[in-house]
Amino acid sequence: MNAHFSLFTMELEWVLSISLGIFLVLISVWTWRHKEGRFPPGPMPLPFFGNLLQLNPKDIPKSFLALSHKYGPVFTLYLGPRRVVVLCGHEALKEALVDHGEQFCGRGEVPSVERMFKGFGIALANGERWKKLRHFSLLTLKNFGMGKCSIEERIQEEAQFLLEKFRKTEGLPFDPTFLLNCTTSNIVCSIVFGKRFEYEDKTFLSMLDLTNKMFVELSTPWAKLYDMYSGIMQYLPGGHKRVYNFLQDLKAFIDDRIRINQETLDPKNPRDFIDCFLIEMEKEKGNPSTEFTMNNLVFTAINLFTAGTDTVSFTLKYAFLLLMKYPEVAEKVKQEIDSVVGHNRVPAVKDRINMPYTNAVIHETQRLIDIFPVGVPHKVTADTEFRGYLLPKDTNIIAVLGSALHDPKYFRDPKIFNPAHFLDEEGHFKKNDAFVPFSTGKRSCVGESMARMELFLYLTTILQSFSLKSSLAPNDIDISPQLNGFLNIPPIFQLCLIPH
Repeated sequence: MNAHFSLFTMELEWVLSISLGIFLVLISVWTWRHKEGRFPPGPMPLPFFGNLLQLNPKDIPKSFLALSHKYGPVFTLYLGPRRVVVLCGHEALKEALVDHGEQFCGRGEVPSVERMFKGFGIALANGERWKKLRHFSLLTLKNFGMGKCSIEERIQEEAQFLLEKFRKTEGLPFDPTFLLNCTTSNIVCSIVFGKRFEYEDKTFLSMLDLTNKMFVELSTPWAKLYDMYSGIMQYLPGGHKRVYNFLQDLKAFIDDRIRINQETLDPKNPRDFIDCFLIEMEKEKGNPSTEFTMNNLVFTAINLFTAGTDTVSFTLKYAFLLLMKYPEVAEKVKQEIDSVVGHNRVPAVKDRINMPYTNAVIHETQRLIDIFPVGVPHKVTADTEFRGYLLPKDTNIIAVLGSALHDPKYFRDPKIFNPAHFLDEEGHFKKNDAFVPFSTGKRSCVGESMARMELFLYLTTILQSFSLKSSLAPNDIDISPQLNGFLNIPPIFQLCLIPH
């Protein structure tokens, strides 16, 4: 009897101890959650898991939108143990990133790539480093213009190389991914490295392959888990380790290009972004606090190359799909090209003002596909009062860009492809403040103007020479992304280019 009673007592003590432990953990989480600041409402987190159970790992942006319907456009969420404040809808994004731009311009945590970048380079830098690198990059890109031709002329020239490759398909079905990656990457290469590459160049192809694989990995659940549990995941095998390896290989290529530039540098005649940065490094070599360092050059070059390659080519792929799915839209674009540009010269940026429908189609493509659904995390740079809440310094902020691009207050039919979203009643192009595919505020994309130029010139040049044809009926064409994560990666498809 005593033995049974003793066993029962031990079991009861064990159950009580476990229960007390769980209770204390929950209390500590609750206390930690409320110990500083006044945070927006949000779902109650579980210890260790946070709000993981409320998120669909295959479509986290959609989960954010669902939570915003319950908790409002500004809410608190725990991605594992990491607390973030999520912004949804154009008004919340504008109020934070534009109206309070100085307080919200910090770069938040991105553990999946931070292991490599360690705060260097324009994309992940903060404070004075970010300000100086951004100012330098914007000024340098604006001046390219440099050398023998402007950015516009570089795009026009590269588009002709692309047309040559397209003609060789002879109207047969093919996957445009490879050629679009090559051509858009060459624009960035001509600026950052001072040269374009042949599409058969092995080094070039290897670099493109690394970039593509990196974005695919960053869009998988592995990368999301790493960002939530980096303290544990860094010791575990999985796809998150491949991102680091891809970045190491890209860094080796950039290191080699910088070495070549150093050996052949003429300070009076800079050939590319690397030359300009090296010249600035030489000017500031006596400044102990300079941000013009080799690390910042290497990682800024990686930022520019990766950001300028896949995002534009992916958008063009989506544009092809949409024009095949909506042939009446493609026909109107063709008519506008015939009317404004004709067939005796190549399209130019100056034509855009006279081509409101084509401009609206490009904007509507970017809006609908939402290529970069949540952007890169921000953080507040100081204790910040925002909408009645107090966000302590370094609070991580997730701005759901897609929530603005699909905001029903600003787009009548947000789920439908409709170029009229960007046209007034007279058919003139109409701007929309909720159009933020390049983000908005102080952290908006430094390459926005170049990307917009590429999209217009490539699309009009291609449609000036070819009609797009799919083997599928328009209603059967699916534009759903193959992966939904860091980027909305377009599906694999084939098309035929029929010469006019």
